Amino acid sequence: MSKQAFSLAEDSRAGRELMPVEAEEPPRPDKARPIPRISIQAFCEDAATAEVLQAASADRRLAKSHFSVHMGGAPAAVAHYQESPTPNLIIVETSLPRAQMLGELDRLADSCDAGTKVVVIGRTNDVVLYRELLKRGVSEYLIAPIGPLQLIESLSNLYNNPDTDPVGNVVAFIGAKGGVGSSTVCHNTAWSMSEALMTNVVVADLDLAFGTTGLDFNQDPIQGIAEALQSPERLDEVLLDRLLTKCSERLSIFAAPVVLDRDYEISADSCDIVLDIVRQNVPFVAVDLPHSWTPWVKRILLQADEIVITAVPDLANLRNAKNLIDLLKLSRVNDGPPRLVINMVKTPKRPEISAKEFSAALDIEPSMVIEFDSETFGLASNNGQMIEEFSGKAKAAQQFRELGLALANRREQKDDKKKSSPLAPLAPLLEKLKLKR
Repeated sequence: MSKQAFSLAEDSRAGRELMPVEAEEPPRPDKARPIPRISIQAFCEDAATAEVLQAASADRRLAKSHFSVHMGGAPAAVAHYQESPTPNLIIVETSLPRAQMLGELDRLADSCDAGTKVVVIGRTNDVVLYRELLKRGVSEYLIAPIGPLQLIESLSNLYNNPDTDPVGNVVAFIGAKGGVGSSTVCHNTAWSMSEALMTNVVVADLDLAFGTTGLDFNQDPIQGIAEALQSPERLDEVLLDRLLTKCSERLSIFAAPVVLDRDYEISADSCDIVLDIVRQNVPFVAVDLPHSWTPWVKRILLQADEIVITAVPDLANLRNAKNLIDLLKLSRVNDGPPRLVINMVKTPKRPEISAKEFSAALDIEPSMVIEFDSETFGLASNNGQMIEEFSGKAKAAQQFRELGLALANRREQKDDKKKSSPLAPLAPLLEKLKLKR
């Protein structure tokens, strides 16, 4: 095969300065996007690099790919592909000097199939070398030591076109216990996000038998998410538009059927397909999960970009929330912790754990602490309105808006105007006197 068998990289990257990235880089969910169903094979020289690649392969963004790690570096890769077909992506670690490195890569190129991408991990911070690698069609050059997130972000950039709209974020909402208000938090946060960010948001109600999305938004859709889950292979942009119910200019709902005369058997793969198609069409998908533990609920939680756990401050919620948080921290090592919402605080005549003690036991600062307000929440629900629609001055209205902005990694711009001083008109004169001194 020709040396041009490697997938060509953008020459514009050749001018950048190559600097190593800290391995302890904080999660950047807005940058690293899910990677498609591809095969990846890595050939490492150093055991530490192999461990980093193994850690990256377990990340949710690589869940669909087939990732294998081998030792031996560039020589092992050349020998392997002389008798085996090449995968979609090859990662090669090499500490060879420039001339030998380029020679090994030329030998590797002779065995590569057309369309194969190659990422090189080296130890030389040299722009000239980087340009030589680009000329040979190498897709990316990373300088060791690397961290899992740096690798994931680099691979994500190879398979996500920067000129197209980015894949939307999936935010999963789940209650630590039934009846804690997780759906209310989901719907209000999604609505506030669509209004504050002026962007399209879809609420996907996966509580098929008892979902409240239609009630909360005062809608009675004929079709919804059940039809999509039943035949996910048929779902496309046209069918999606028909199944969604528009609630405002920028918010749509994928409503649950809420009927009990049928059985609901949901597969994890169907959920994957449906959510992938939805997120390709809107920037944010808020998934309203039921309080149940099934393979598809677990998979959505493990693969979501953000997770919001709603709990009320009692012992059962504390236990359940801790179990959820421990599982998510263990399984999502390259992501930040889930966000905690403590709901219905200071409910009259009910003994409760203080919000401070509750969050301390979970080792997570709550994103929201919502005080009990049955009148505002009850009337808004009965009217089919969100809290901010019903009462924009309510404390919870601003809290939902702040949570929505935090989930989108945005911050609200506030107009902090300084109070005018009585001496303000004399400011130019005072400044001149100051300069004369």
